[in-house]
Amino acid sequence: MANTVYYPAETRGDSNIGWLHGRHSFSIGPFFDQNRMAFGALKVLNDDIVQPRTGFGTHGHDNIEIISIPLTGSITHKDDTGKEASISPGEVQVMSAGTGIRHSEYNDDDAQPINFLQIWIYPNKRDVAPRYQQVKLDPAENRLQQIVSPGKDDDGVWIHQEAWLHKGTFTPGEKLIYNLKRTGNGAYVFVISGKLKINGQSLKNRDAIAISDTNAVTIEVVEKAEFIVIDVPVN
Repeated sequence: MANTVYYPAETRGDSNIGWLHGRHSFSIGPFFDQNRMAFGALKVLNDDIVQPRTGFGTHGHDNIEIISIPLTGSITHKDDTGKEASISPGEVQVMSAGTGIRHSEYNDDDAQPINFLQIWIYPNKRDVAPRYQQVKLDPAENRLQQIVSPGKDDDGVWIHQEAWLHKGTFTPGEKLIYNLKRTGNGAYVFVISGKLKINGQSLKNRDAIAISDTNAVTIEVVEKAEFIVIDVPVN
């Protein structure tokens, strides 16, 4: 029988320091909950709002796969390799921190806040050469699009882990079965907007559910919904 844990949106960590308002699905920084340390290889899922003309100053990471998914507004990235790029809604970016990289992320807009999801996944290879990859997504509805995988030639961006991310926007009445990609993986479903039923459990905006010890997940769309499915090693 599947092991299922439901996480209502209001139970997430909440930190607001003025320029940054973060909601945290897992323990990070000032938010600590011993029951929400990680979901297998999934370490962080932050739902961040960054005010105009502010952002994350230069800071370092190593040996982590960082996936950024903008929901509103554009994020400008700079790093110590000289790379500079912006990422906007309808795109996904991955940074394999590997041996170490220092970077910054800013909202360069004069008036509008930005909102983006930042996902950290532990790699299965340490001390790799740091790298970035960024791709545009297909905006078509009623399609669960693969946006992250371990395969360099697969759809989306690739990471150093046996993990897959899918994202989709579905209209009411749609029903689908998500089949886990690997034995020993679990699924973490995060609702960006709308209403779903996952294996019979009702979820609304920003709710999540973690499911392990199963091969498949049933998703029913109750109200037009945008969501992501994070398929990661848990055993």
